[in-house]
Amino acid sequence: MDASILLPATLIIVGLVVVVLVIYLVLIIIALRRAGTHLENLAGGLQKIVEDSQPLAGKLGTINGALSQLHGGLSSVDGHLVAIAKVLKLV
Repeated sequence: MDASILLPATLIIVGLVVVVLVIYLVLIIIALRRAGTHLENLAGGLQKIVEDSQPLAGKLGTINGALSQLHGGLSSVDGHLVAIAKVLKLV
C-alpha cells in the first residue's frame, strides 16, 4: 500500500472510533439520568410509606395484645378439636 493512503485511512478509522465512543457515552449519560429520576421517585414513595405508617406505631401494642388473646383462644379450641377427633378415632 502507498503511504499516502495509510494516513487518511488511519484518521478516518480513529475518527469513527471516537464517534462511536461519543455515541455510547451519550447513551450512558441518558440512561443514568433516567435511572436517577426513577430513584428519586422510589425515594419519594418510600418517604410516603414512612409518613403513612407513623400512626400505626401507637396501635401496634393494642393489636399485638388482641392477637395474643386470640391465639390463646384458638389454641384452646384446637385442643378441644383434637380431643374430639381422638374420641371419634379420626386421629
